[in-house]
Amino acid sequence: MSESMAPQAESRHTKFIFITGGVVSSLGKGIASASLGALLEARGLKVTFQKLDPYINVDPGTMSPFQHGEVFVTGDGAETDLDLGHYERFSHTRMSARNNFTTGQIYESVIKKERRGDYLGGTVQVIPHITDEIKDCILAVGDGADVALVEIGGTVGDIESLPFMEAIRQLGVELGPGNCLYVHLTLVPFIPSAGEMKTKPTQHSVKELREIGIQPDVLLCRADREIPSDQRRKMGLFCNVPERAVVTALDVDTIYKVPLVYHEQELDSIVLEKLGMEAGPPDLAPWERIVDALVNPEAEAEVAMVGKYVDLTESYKSLNEALTHAGIGHRARVRVRYVDAEAIESDGAAAHLDGVDAVLVPGGFGERGSEGKIAAIAYARTRQVPYLGICLGMQLAVVEYARNVAGLEGAGSTEFDREVAHPVIALLTEWITEDGHIVTREAEGDMGGTMRLGEYPCILEEGSTVRTAYGEEEVVERHRHRYEFNNQYFHLLHDAGLQFTGSTVDGTLKEVVEVPDHPWFVGCQFHPEFTSRPMEGHPLFSAFLGAALAYRQRQEETA
Repeated sequence: MSESMAPQAESRHTKFIFITGGVVSSLGKGIASASLGALLEARGLKVTFQKLDPYINVDPGTMSPFQHGEVFVTGDGAETDLDLGHYERFSHTRMSARNNFTTGQIYESVIKKERRGDYLGGTVQVIPHITDEIKDCILAVGDGADVALVEIGGTVGDIESLPFMEAIRQLGVELGPGNCLYVHLTLVPFIPSAGEMKTKPTQHSVKELREIGIQPDVLLCRADREIPSDQRRKMGLFCNVPERAVVTALDVDTIYKVPLVYHEQELDSIVLEKLGMEAGPPDLAPWERIVDALVNPEAEAEVAMVGKYVDLTESYKSLNEALTHAGIGHRARVRVRYVDAEAIESDGAAAHLDGVDAVLVPGGFGERGSEGKIAAIAYARTRQVPYLGICLGMQLAVVEYARNVAGLEGAGSTEFDREVAHPVIALLTEWITEDGHIVTREAEGDMGGTMRLGEYPCILEEGSTVRTAYGEEEVVERHRHRYEFNNQYFHLLHDAGLQFTGSTVDGTLKEVVEVPDHPWFVGCQFHPEFTSRPMEGHPLFSAFLGAALAYRQRQEETA
């Protein structure tokens, strides 16, 4: 090992847990990592997480939500894998750019070093240069934590993930016994025609892992039913893992049960023993309260989520979870009705929204479905249905108000039409005026990294709906967008009644709009869903759901 790659002294106290997956993808390594981290945190340990993604994209920022799911944004503005959202929701650890690395980022860093001459003219190779870079990233994330849980994306045997597998194998040797632990998540399917569970997929997956040089310490066996003890014993024998460390990762009706399921099988105790660590008993009362509120709700509300990614709930993962968290606080079941915005364009809003208790239009990009979303916003505004618009949902609320209340025919966003008659939404670079006219300028550079990303403070107007929800004057929220409200239209829309109740500290950018004479109508430029937690539901979503429950009660009383 090169001197530059010698484990730093301040990282030596950190224990590393590497989570790999086998057989098939989408088994839930992210939830497994987050749940194990939650158990260790409940025992008083400081945990952190890292996701290593094998794809060559630099980050998921330009990837389709249909293929990759949601892009999670960290406080420092990194566009990352959605599993980082799970890590933040299950623990009190804040994620940052260093908590997610891709093959693209690793190779990009190594190539830059080679171009600078850092390798002194030597031949740059996967081993040791790429694996050294990966190990650097892993060791850096462990600084200051008792335990770092590192999830390797993909499945064992994938050619893309081999450099990551080799890197964590090397770390196991370099850091020494008791400092690294390998957890392998695999599938144990039940075959109805045979009437039994099959362990061969797990055996072959572990065989692949051992051929790489990694011996798993713990097997997490994903199954739709309890795995009989003889089957667990068989897997332990063939995979060289003690039977006690063959843990059933049982399917559950809510992901927030997973920490409790793991604890029942002593997963946290097994991990601590294998790492030679001591910690107090876990305080799982908060998780028990969460599950109780989910399993035994006292009320119910239906929220229409109007978007264009309606086929995959993964596309709006943080939004769905934020609504669930609000439901936990109100002890209410939240039913989400996914509505295709293009279906509204063809059928009308009433055909898809009648009977809902609230309407939510989430963030997004592109023109497709935008008119359907505007129609949904008009439906919520005119029928006094609680409305929450996030990012694009806020921008289109401005467009709807400009068209239908302020009388600005043809109002829109330059994202959809560069020659729009009234660009109430525009790029910051399009606001520059020459001789009283708006000048539009083409955005230069790559698509990646051209947005307003990360945390920004926002000042809330006293007496506003949003100020009441938060209970404080200044809040900090995360952003992910290119377009903003065009201040050239501030006075015109303000005079028409639209309330601008949140802005940047210097007042230059408008962050929140509200509609007067409406029970609850809020549009925010930021993404509050990224900071919602099951134990501390986000105040804006909590207020939104409270309005939905009140609306439902009024409708029932009227009926």
